[in-house]
Amino acid sequence: MAENKLHIALVDDDEDDRSFFEEAIEEINIATQLFLFENGREILKYLNMDHALMPKLIFLDLNMPVINGIQCLREIRSNDHLNDVKVAIYSTSSSTTDIESAFAEGANLYVTKPDSFKKLTKIIYNILHIDWAKSNKGLTKDNFIYS
Repeated sequence: MAENKLHIALVDDDEDDRSFFEEAIEEINIATQLFLFENGREILKYLNMDHALMPKLIFLDLNMPVINGIQCLREIRSNDHLNDVKVAIYSTSSSTTDIESAFAEGANLYVTKPDSFKKLTKIIYNILHIDWAKSNKGLTKDNFIYS
């Protein structure tokens, strides 16, 4: 039943990264419903549908065509009905500029894409167990980056 599942979205233009992520979600054995989107426009269209199941957490790639991750994040944060949605930037970039932009625009977490399936599985498992009510009360640039 969808109501008992943790709703998660991944927005990533790379098909291999989406497949890799989907396999990791299946591996961790948590009741989830994963929504996959190829770019920011797709998820924004979905989030603005009247009866869309809202994800609790969105993993959002930065470098995408159509609408990039920062533009998408701005749109999400400017929408009052999306205030409770958590956004984890999920990118190959570890650039200070990208991290600072994501923090300034209201992301909840910054995750650099790992180089192995085992690491990805562990990262997703740990992130899905975050108590967001506690973790974002003292959000700083230091604890914003997942490590």
